[in-house]
Amino acid sequence: MTDPAESKPAPEHPSWPRSGASAAIFRGREVLLIERAKGALKGRWSLPGGHIEPGERARAAALRETREETDIEAEIGGLVDIHEVLLHGSDRALVAHYLLAVFWGRWLAGEPAPGSDAASARFVAIGDIDAYPLTDEAGSLIRRAWSLLEAGSP
Repeated sequence: MTDPAESKPAPEHPSWPRSGASAAIFRGREVLLIERAKGALKGRWSLPGGHIEPGERARAAALRETREETDIEAEIGGLVDIHEVLLHGSDRALVAHYLLAVFWGRWLAGEPAPGSDAASARFVAIGDIDAYPLTDEAGSLIRRAWSLLEAGSP
């Protein structure tokens, strides 16, 4: 065990992995998707989500990010999975490493309108999600979330 007095000072920039949260929000047989407007995933469709702020609980972050990126109010039903995202640059160097708490939930109010990091936001029929250029594993996570919602998972 290392003596805390001998620990190295914290780096100037936080190290990877970083924590985030997202949510598969359903309205009837549709799921809420956003088109990413920035970064390495620009132009790809995904679940609304982003960083967990210091002191913020993962569920609260998922709801906040949904509201900021889509103007939708929702409620969280439960956890789908912890999803790991590793992004590498053309030189194979690590660009980003995230651990995302992925939740499922239900729409409460509002119509999708893109905000913050979203170029577009819309509800998409579950059967049509494969027509969109999704981020890695988004389709699988959406289907798992739908199964949990249909099963009435608490």
